[in-house]
Amino acid sequence: PFLWDEITVPVKYGCDHHLARELLLRVAGEVVGPNAASAKGAWQQLVQRYLIEDAKVDPLVTMVANDNWMEFTLRYVVDFKRRRATKDELFSRILDEIAASDGGVALASATFQIVETSVLDVRLKGGTESRVQP
Repeated sequence: PFLWDEITVPVKYGCDHHLARELLLRVAGEVVGPNAASAKGAWQQLVQRYLIEDAKVDPLVTMVANDNWMEFTLRYVVDFKRRRATKDELFSRILDEIAASDGGVALASATFQIVETSVLDVRLKGGTESRVQP
């Protein structure tokens, strides 16, 4: 009656990565914690019946550091009928918690810097000349 789902949250370098992890785990515990408790029982029945790996069903946060930011992934179990609503609730609560962290945790985004180009000399047939500045 459940499935594993994940969300990723990009966090700026320089932020408190311990706080970010704790924030995600706290929100997950509040939002999907009850799902994990009921999923444990169902999973144990599958483990015993089919002799499969005893996977962890409690919310889990992992982090990787890439070129642009620290990427946190929250893995959790969810009732398959409530997947979209649960993901929406998780993101809403995470954004609220990030806003309440007073800058301890901040979302990262890709930014690009456009640099000024040099003056272009354009020469057209017929002897006219023009200067184009950006």
